[in-house]
Amino acid sequence: MTGNHKDKTISRRRALAVTGGTVAAGGLVAAGFQSAFADTADTTADADATASASSTSSECMTLMTSVTEGPYYLDGALVRKDITEGKAGVPLTLRLTVVDATDGCTPVKGAAVEIWHCDAWGYYSGYTTANPGGSAPAESEEGDSANDQTYLRGYQIANANGVVKFETIFPGWYTPRTCHIHVKVHTGGEKEDGTYEGGKVNYTGQLFFADDVAEEIFTLDPYAKHTGSYTVLADDMVYDGGGASSGLLTLKAVHKKDPSKGYKGSLTLGVDPDAESTGAGSGGGGTPPSDAPTGTPPSDSPSPSASASS
Repeated sequence: MTGNHKDKTISRRRALAVTGGTVAAGGLVAAGFQSAFADTADTTADADATASASSTSSECMTLMTSVTEGPYYLDGALVRKDITEGKAGVPLTLRLTVVDATDGCTPVKGAAVEIWHCDAWGYYSGYTTANPGGSAPAESEEGDSANDQTYLRGYQIANANGVVKFETIFPGWYTPRTCHIHVKVHTGGEKEDGTYEGGKVNYTGQLFFADDVAEEIFTLDPYAKHTGSYTVLADDMVYDGGGASSGLLTLKAVHKKDPSKGYKGSLTLGVDPDAESTGAGSGGGGTPPSDAPTGTPPSDSPSPSASASS
């Protein structure tokens, strides 16, 4: 694809800054770009055991920085692990650990983690006619079986170690944003009718990907069918260069020589369970090419929240 790519040393410097003192609880140390691809054995099977160490760890990551929820939020996402619904793309296993950054990074059991992101061509469910910028096929041309109101959206409830896991695909991009995943952490509610109701939102944020990895993924099908000027991390209106505390994921390739096999992404979310986020945090971004999405959910689907238009 064509792109307006900057000197990659910028993103590498930022990625390496992740290791400069922000230690993720649960044994998930926020690593730089190079160590994320180190040829080491996969130890995720022991994640629950290592996560429990957070309650006694003397080191704790800083509080995550809340940012805008963006223009594509919809209420009523389903509680489920696999959110792909048949959407094509490079597989992504996402493991997030929620800890209380105000209390020694103890796990937040029962926290509801909600994520949503675009498909490989930059389209969001509920807004499937919104132009992602550049040149891309219409979302309807993919020919998948996904529900246009619900794909690539979902909740998971944190276990005793504060851990949730999602199966999804590597997100695409839309102008003028870099590749990202939206995330909210809720507490105090409960699962009801297949979704999560009540409680409050403690954190609204976005998860980001190293430029090097995103650029490689976007040369593959179906991503390569979306061409145009891709925004790198250094130019993104939301990512502030803070590494893990700003949402930069630690990534590990499933197969180092074949990125199409997928990635594992991890991050620890340090939140304040007593705080409440409105979804209108800093960053001032997330707006698609026009002033508002041109695609709207069908009348019988959930409507975007009031703050989603900001």
